[in-house]
Formats: sequence, C-alpha cells, structure tokens
Amino acid sequence: MKKTASGALALALLMASSSGTGAAPSPELRVFTSQQGSTLKARFSAAVGDQVTIVREDGRTMTLPLSALSAADQEYVRQQSGAPAPAGTAAGPVEASPSGFKPAPNPNDKLAVEEVNSVAGQPLFSDKPLWERPAAEVAAALGLRQESKTPTQSSYRSYPKDDYRLFGARPYSVALYAAGDRVTALSIVYANKGDLFGSKGSAEMHFDKDTPPEEAAKIVKTAMDKDLTAITETMSGKLGAPKKERFGEGKVGRMNMQRWDWRGQAVLLAEAEGEYVGLQVVTAQFADSGGKVARTSDAVIREQAKKHLENRPNGDVVIKDIPMVDQGPKGYCVPATAERAMRYLGVPADMYILANAGETGFGGGTSVNALLQGVGRHIKAKGRSFDSFQGDMKIKDLARHIDKGVPVIWALYSTDGFNKTANERTAARKDITDWAAWKQKVTTEAAANALSKNEKTGHVVLIIGYNKDTNEIAFSDSWGERYMERWITVDEANKVSQNSFYTIGF
Repeated sequence: MKKTASGALALALLMASSSGTGAAPSPELRVFTSQQGSTLKARFSAAVGDQVTIVREDGRTMTLPLSALSAADQEYVRQQSGAPAPAGTAAGPVEASPSGFKPAPNPNDKLAVEEVNSVAGQPLFSDKPLWERPAAEVAAALGLRQESKTPTQSSYRSYPKDDYRLFGARPYSVALYAAGDRVTALSIVYANKGDLFGSKGSAEMHFDKDTPPEEAAKIVKTAMDKDLTAITETMSGKLGAPKKERFGEGKVGRMNMQRWDWRGQAVLLAEAEGEYVGLQVVTAQFADSGGKVARTSDAVIREQAKKHLENRPNGDVVIKDIPMVDQGPKGYCVPATAERAMRYLGVPADMYILANAGETGFGGGTSVNALLQGVGRHIKAKGRSFDSFQGDMKIKDLARHIDKGVPVIWALYSTDGFNKTANERTAARKDITDWAAWKQKVTTEAAANALSKNEKTGHVVLIIGYNKDTNEIAFSDSWGERYMERWITVDEANKVSQNSFYTIGF
C-alpha cells in the first residue's frame, strides 16, 4: 500500500545566521514576531536589501529575511531604516496576514463570519485571522483543553465525543498550536487507523487494546471515504469548488491537498492513503509557499537547549519546558514522544504524520524499533540528527545528552508493576528532606523489586533527568501533564528496559 503524509504544521522559529556585534543597534528593545507567531526580544541593527539584522538581549546578532517578520515588524524595520513601503501596499500592517503578505482577492472574502462558522460547525472564525487572536480564546471556542505550555510555545488538544462536528464530520483529534499566546496552526484529524482501533482508555490503560479485526483496512477506507465526502461537500456548498495543490516538504510530508480560502486563511484538506484524513488551517501565504518551513540553525538550538537545564539543590538535573503531547487512547507513544522531542528542538512535528512515517499498525502498534527507524528518517529530512545506542542503562551515558539539554528516547516495557512503582516513588519524593536516607531507602527497594519484562507492554518515554547521588532517572510519558515527570531507580529501569535509546540532536 502506497504511503503518503500530510504537510508539516507551521511552527517555525526565527533563524540566526551569524554572530558578532554588527552595526550599533537602536536602543529600543522590542518583541519581534515571525510570520508563524514565534517571538523574540531584540533591537533593530540594520537592513540591507531584503535582509534584516537584529541584536538579541544576550548581544548576539541575527540576520533573517524581512519577509520572515510580521507585518507590524516589517513596517517598523522600514521606518528604522528609512526604506519605503513596497509598491502597491499600504504603509502599515496588512491585517489579512501576519507577514505583510496580501492575499489575492477571493470571492469568499465577502462571506460573513457567521456564514463561514456555519460551515465549520463551531464558532472558530472571527473578524480577525486565527493567528492574530489569543490561542486561549480560539481553544475555548472549540472546546479544547490546554495540553502543554512552555515559555515559548503551547498547545491545546481534544479527542472529541461522537456528536462533535467540525467542517461536516466528526474529528478524532483537534489540536491548536501556538507560539507565545498567538495561534500558529490548527490541525484536525478525522478517520484514521490509530483512533479507529484505539484501546478503551488512555495513559497506562492504552495497553489494554482490542484485537484489530481482519478487515481493518476496509473499515479504515470506508470511514475515510465517508469523512472526505462529508467535508468536501460541506466546504464546497458555501466556499465553492476547491483548488488542488501540493503541500508539505520531503517524500514523507508532501502530498495533494484540496484548498479553500477565506480572508487570508487557507483551509487544507488531505488524505494520507490508508492512514488518515486531515485538515489544517494555515495562512494563505504559507499555503502559497507550499508549506515550506524555515530551519532553525544548530547553533541557536544548541544554545537554547542548555537554558532549559535545571540543577536542583538535591542533585536532580532535569530538562524543563519540553512540550507535552497526549497520545490519547491509542498506541502512538512513539510518534507522540518523537513530536515532543522535535518541537522542543525547534522542528515542526505532528504525531499523525510521524505515525505514517513510522508505518504504525492499526491502533498504533508495531515494533518500537521499526517505528523509530521510520520516524528517524523523517527527522533527518527535517535537518536534525537521529542517533541510537544500546545496552544497560547507565547514568553516565544519559548525562552526556541530558547535560546538553537533549532528552533521550527510551524503549521499555511499561508494566503495571513499573508504573505503580514510578507513581508511588514520584509522590513520595515530593516530601523528602533527608536525601541520604532516601538514597538508602530506594536502593533497598530496588534490589527487592521483582519487576519483569512483558512484551505486550512495549512503550517509549523521554528520559529528561537524573540524580547521580540517588541513582535515579526522571522520565516523561506522552500521557498528559500528570505524567510530565516521574522517577525510578536505574536498577529498576534496567529490569524493564528494551536496552535501546535514541536521541534527536543537532
């Protein structure tokens, strides 16, 4: 069966291209915003042609295309440099797009907000484009819960009930992504081979899977065809026939889309054959560019990663601010975990696209190693390294990565006994003041803990920290905020480990 995938979501960061002092900067420190909503405090330094140089708070310079900045920032740069506004544009921000791009006239633009929201089936749109609105406002309108929040990015996600409708069909996942407090993209997934065969519960319960039926592929195709027809008819009934376009990057991410536009917002509908039906709302300019995302340089990511490292008085070394992704009631631990690591390192990612790249089975299963190898190829295509190492877990091996601010993907068997131990240990840890006594306690418990491996509970997590004194590791599951940081001893971890570790780096 031929595999295709949806285009990557737009979560690009401002890109650094040089270091040094450059020209004397303006004394004004301001928040610059990229066309996809990422923000950075800096001072204007110089503008040459279509290139802008700004100086960050730490004194490092950044040079980037003028078109990468928001309309307001582009106008600010022109005022600072004395350059005229481009011919044919107003001298000021163009409200229809966050990058100064003015979309071509579209008959649909005459439609009232209420008419377009009747197509959406939810109060999604307003007089302002999505990316000019607070993310919390849009999330509330769609009934989405906050999934994750870090100092630089946030996400909201919901796995709606059967009677929820968006654009004429029932979505299985609705995810809203934001940089700062502004929306960057909306991703909706309809019928798909993961959620259609998901388990009865989330978190630890996702190991309690039903056996997929022999006719699973036919069931998925029927459901996908039904959703495609419903969405296409709903959209076309009010917005007219769609345009057919190519969107996304690379062999995995580029595919055919149906596109409708309204006031600078592009609605893109895609079918990843045999995998899922997906819909995105992005800027018209981003759609016109084919979904090409700017790359953040290794030097910038390397510097940023170290800033997320927290050294606690008790000896804990922990990476903070890793985005959470809740995989929901399906076995998507590998793509969800990979999405978290990628977004943390400045690479746009979506677990459904990654699941396709990893060729997951119905309900999300298949070999962890096979999944990660498939996901790894996608990660490398995005400009990041993907490496692995094997053997018993040792803190010294983990520390080589953690100390750089890089989490480690760990393949294990997440058994009931393991989760019970981790939950109890993590809860007890919050009240500890005598860490010498704690070390003795957990060492004794680890030796007596009869944990064992169960191949039916294959799982991956992010190792995000360690404590050399107590011989413990901190890990994070893709099961929601309650599972952001849990602790277990290395000796116990080795009892359930698959002895395989992976890193996404720079």
